[in-house]
Amino acid sequence: MAAGVPPDALGRRVSCGTDYGTVRYVGTVSPSAGIWLGVEWDDPQRGKHDGSYEGTQYFKCRHPKGGSFIRPNKANFGVDFLTAVKDRYGLNDKQDVQYGAGNTVVFGTKTVEFVGMDSVAEQQRQQLNKLVDISVRECAVSHAGQEEEISRTCANMRHINLSKNLISSWETVVAIASQVQNLETLNVSENKMRFPSTSTFTCRAFSNLKILALNQTEITWTEVLLCAQGWPVLEELYLSSNNITVLERPDNVLQTLKLLDLSDNQLVDGNQLHLIAQLPRLEQLILRNTGISSIHFPDAGFGCKTKMFPLLKRLAINDNKIAQWSSINELDKLPSLRALQCNNNPLMDTEKNPETLIQLIIAKISQLEVLNNCEILPAERRGAELDYRKIFGKEWLEAGGHWNPEKNKPSEEFLAAHPRYPTLCLKYGAPEEGELKGQEPLTLKNQLLTLTIKCPEKPEQKPVEKKLPESMTIQKVKGLLYRLFKIPGSELKLSYESSKLEGKEVELDNDLKPLQFYSIESGDCVLVRW
Repeated sequence: MAAGVPPDALGRRVSCGTDYGTVRYVGTVSPSAGIWLGVEWDDPQRGKHDGSYEGTQYFKCRHPKGGSFIRPNKANFGVDFLTAVKDRYGLNDKQDVQYGAGNTVVFGTKTVEFVGMDSVAEQQRQQLNKLVDISVRECAVSHAGQEEEISRTCANMRHINLSKNLISSWETVVAIASQVQNLETLNVSENKMRFPSTSTFTCRAFSNLKILALNQTEITWTEVLLCAQGWPVLEELYLSSNNITVLERPDNVLQTLKLLDLSDNQLVDGNQLHLIAQLPRLEQLILRNTGISSIHFPDAGFGCKTKMFPLLKRLAINDNKIAQWSSINELDKLPSLRALQCNNNPLMDTEKNPETLIQLIIAKISQLEVLNNCEILPAERRGAELDYRKIFGKEWLEAGGHWNPEKNKPSEEFLAAHPRYPTLCLKYGAPEEGELKGQEPLTLKNQLLTLTIKCPEKPEQKPVEKKLPESMTIQKVKGLLYRLFKIPGSELKLSYESSKLEGKEVELDNDLKPLQFYSIESGDCVLVRW
């Protein structure tokens, strides 16, 4: 092997300036003399060809212009882990130990008393031993270094960021991790590396690992399951942008997992999720931009809970291809779901008014507390459910629904489209025909609410009846009441009682929301306190 070229150069990761690539060929390229490295670049725009030169194919590339030849002296094959740590934290022997004034040595950023070079080396070891959270991102780490050197020098590390380095294989990661006794967090993202294709026992290396990031590493799901045998207590696993297209059932592995991120992997088929649905402790699943167009839990019928994903509390399905409301209906089957992110799906274009869209989702998923990172307040849920009950009331009646339980037989088609409707009827009462007759085109007259305004703490103040537009904000209502009762609007506290639900009082606590947000209807009573 030529000078400057490692004996295991083939398949190694290299950098050249700011570009990263993988060595696919080492040898001569006719007619020029000397050794060349054939590199397949991560960014195809850095390349010139597909690994062939003047009719001869020296290596192969995924992209037709993803490869080029460089001289070995242009390639950086990287450094060992400890060298990178010392460089990053200013503890490199050659560069950073300088003589200070008198009997002192400037060591990194600290000045220590000089009592011989042995003492300086010992001081350096003590400094490295204090490091708990280490980041050597983009420090060209390619190998572990001398055996046991890391464990002797950095014994207290718990969190390591090794992202975007020159690590070529999972074996290198194991070699580093096996020397860190209490490793809890490890990020090796953006290292395109080889993973074992057969089972390897590496349990001791990751025996305490809780969080692992393997984004952009080209790992497959099969390789994940093989390596996972060595992650006995793992709680968070990040696998975004890995071209994972097929899932398999994780038997006896990942059983402690609480968070799984599969973002930016084209799973396409939502039924793939059934294969990971029995992970017993999974609480958060991130499926952003995975290409899924539908979600279905076939083990549960209308209004029932699925046995899949038993503890799943937080689900992210934003940036996908979900276009049907049936997928939102299915999410109500998840027994523990509390938070949902679903922005940027075709479904979001089915309603012109974004407020209406949000209300429909809230009404359809009973236990949801946070939607697209916004907390759902009790009044907002109540308003959404009452509106939903009213909007689809006519359809319910036409499908066989009836306020009399003995005559109430809505069709299967209606229940499939609105599985929560029977529950909402039980909660708020079934809508009656008279209640639904007023759904004419919305004119200003129809939008005016006739409300009684009372001051319960001021009995001397007689109730007043007012006609107010349902689009009027609470802030403007307060301004009106200020003029009416001659009191500062900022000091007012408003609530209302529904004429249909006696004794229940709902706070009007958001000045920017309109009256219709709280589902106030004509005949209701607004209560004013100050």
